[in-house]
Amino acid sequence: MKKLVLITMMSSLFSGCASVAMSDKVESDRAKEFAVPAEGHVGLYVFRKDTVGGAALKKDIRIDGKCLGETAKGVFFFEDLLGNRDVTISTESEFSPNILVLKLESGKNYFVNQYIKLGVFVGGADLKLESEEEGKKQVSMLDMAVKGKCGK
Repeated sequence: MKKLVLITMMSSLFSGCASVAMSDKVESDRAKEFAVPAEGHVGLYVFRKDTVGGAALKKDIRIDGKCLGETAKGVFFFEDLLGNRDVTISTESEFSPNILVLKLESGKNYFVNQYIKLGVFVGGADLKLESEEEGKKQVSMLDMAVKGKCGK
């Protein structure tokens, strides 16, 4: 019986598909133009591609403790932020949040990859800064989610 429960839990991690509210296509396409940010600002893209597993999971993203939104497979967020400062991006994981601290330099776009990793009971999430080239490539294949709605 324990093996059956474990198998069921693991299969739910790698199947199904969570969904979140999506922005309209015009807004999503505008963000994918990757415009140079206004003076004193940066563009922050947080995306989640999920090539294997994790499709059934939704995970919160926060910037300096404030909800950016809830991710699912195949979505991204765009946020215009003040530059020339440190920012903390966090995501929920299995036991505690994972964080990434970035030094934001005005006039640049930053790309943060939220990815799902295998956990003990349920998949956790982690964050990784990507190069501008890789970030643009990944975000261009995704759709923008509605900001400001976190699960917890």
